[in-house]
Amino acid sequence: MMLDRSCLASHLQAFPKQTIPLASLRPAAVLIPLYQRNGRDYLLFTERTAHLQHHAGEISFPGGGYDHGDKDLSATALRETEEELGIARSQVEVLGRLDDFYSVHGYHVVPFVGTIPRPDNLQHDPFEIAGTFEAPLEHFRNPSTHRVENWQHLGRTHPVDFYEFEEHTIWGLTAAILRQFIEETAALRTLEF
Repeated sequence: MMLDRSCLASHLQAFPKQTIPLASLRPAAVLIPLYQRNGRDYLLFTERTAHLQHHAGEISFPGGGYDHGDKDLSATALRETEEELGIARSQVEVLGRLDDFYSVHGYHVVPFVGTIPRPDNLQHDPFEIAGTFEAPLEHFRNPSTHRVENWQHLGRTHPVDFYEFEEHTIWGLTAAILRQFIEETAALRTLEF
């Protein structure tokens, strides 16, 4: 069963989002890229290059920091997706957003859910993105793909999410965002896009 786009959009608009005050955090946004292939829902992930200052070599969703030229954080997510993957903003339909997240690197991150065309001919930015991979959404619904570890950071214990897909380990902020997306869409599997 696949997600019904209009039901997902209605759900994302209606559920009460948890927000966090900006304070001294830098605003940022990511896009959860969702598309359909062969009758299944898929997510697109990026693998960041090894030389980047933050999250080098990690699996992530496309995104980054707010720029003063961005109309809002949704525009940030779309701009970053276009810069990193070559997917034009006009080809993304933003369906809604999830809760605010805090990054240990001092970012206030807002994840947006958007449908994209099938990413068969991506022109990713080789400076930021080492590669991409797609994973069926249904894979992450299996509880055996997820675990939580308690990590220490600045003298406090924090639960850290991990998901496994083939040879890829998705962890940290991206895995926390993925966990919420899985939870919010659990009851919405009905029709194809």
